Amino acid sequence: MRGKLLRQFRIRPAYAGLPAALVGSLAVALGGPAAVAAEPPARLAPDVRLEPDVRAEARTAGLRVAAAAIPATYVVKKGDTVSAIAARFGLRTADVLARNGLSWSSIIRPGQVLELRGATHAATTAKAASAATAYRAYVVRAGDTVSAIAARGGVPVQKVLSANGLSWSSVIYPGQRLRVPVASAAAEAPVAKKAPAPKKAAASHTVRAGDTVTGIAAKHGVSVDAVLGANGLSRSSIIYPGQKLAIPAAKGAAPASVATPKKAASEKIVKLDAEQTRNAKLIIRIGRQLGVPERGIMIALGTAMQESWLRNLDWGDRDSLGLFQQRPSTGWGTAAQVRNAERSIRAFYGGAKDPNGSRTRGLLDIRGWQGMSFAQAAQTVQISAYPDRYARWEDDARAWLKALG
Repeated sequence: MRGKLLRQFRIRPAYAGLPAALVGSLAVALGGPAAVAAEPPARLAPDVRLEPDVRAEARTAGLRVAAAAIPATYVVKKGDTVSAIAARFGLRTADVLARNGLSWSSIIRPGQVLELRGATHAATTAKAASAATAYRAYVVRAGDTVSAIAARGGVPVQKVLSANGLSWSSVIYPGQRLRVPVASAAAEAPVAKKAPAPKKAAASHTVRAGDTVTGIAAKHGVSVDAVLGANGLSRSSIIYPGQKLAIPAAKGAAPASVATPKKAASEKIVKLDAEQTRNAKLIIRIGRQLGVPERGIMIALGTAMQESWLRNLDWGDRDSLGLFQQRPSTGWGTAAQVRNAERSIRAFYGGAKDPNGSRTRGLLDIRGWQGMSFAQAAQTVQISAYPDRYARWEDDARAWLKALG
């Protein structure tokens, strides 16, 4: 175990020590047990640095193996992470991710084939995007989104992403320099239709900690898409405390229902393995001891599934650890305390018996949590960069609670 920890600590991302305005969720995928790609910074904030240029590589004597010894491909085995695979062959984690078109939040699965040699996916994409294209430089400012930058430049979002080797899940940060393709009148003619004038806002909303676009839209009786459109945002955009959002006037007397995305009817309830079942039972047992309503226990189960795949992880984004990816640096306890599953569960529930006292805020400390949606209640505790992702586990959590509690 110690060796595993040391190996993972050596390959932490360069932005490991930076402060975060927001925290986020460990990305997971449905459909059976999965091996996590790396120490994924799924909880990214607007000021977090992206992975440095792959050319800026710190070469350490004895770390790299000869290129001939590196296989062209590698078949993922159970328990593998991209960081461990990269270390095994003396490669950088970022290079392996880039060669396979993966991000830090990607999930790899047993049997998946990874490319270990050859041109990186990002380099190939950037080279193709740069051919016969003119660019201008743009320095990212607080509150910027790729979609808004693309809109101001009159070019498709995908062109900006491709020109910078980004994906739809990438996060940009203030001070970052982006290449924005210069719109060509001839090339862009088919899409140069005049955009409709923005709708006059009926009100504005100043974002507060814990807010989500979904919650803001519901509060003002308008659709999520209406709020996004009024502010030049996309569903992958991040909002931050202090940001002012325009709220469009609601159409008609009864606004359309604003629901957070849930599991599709065709998707099956995830079956828990032995470790996940053990942790789920502990969450349920402690919830019962504290007198937490069943819905609160469901929220804890779904949050732990989203954050850690219901596993007591010894790694995570920056210093995040444990079932709920709580961070010692933000007051959740020492690293050992956060890794104590029972203590971390009690801290998530909070209330009068919160082991953290008033240093952190648990579910029971949030006024009106019972009236919030599943995702909103989880988000008020976690303050995630991807708040709507908790909703996908509501049906599963209900089934797990019924079966185990």
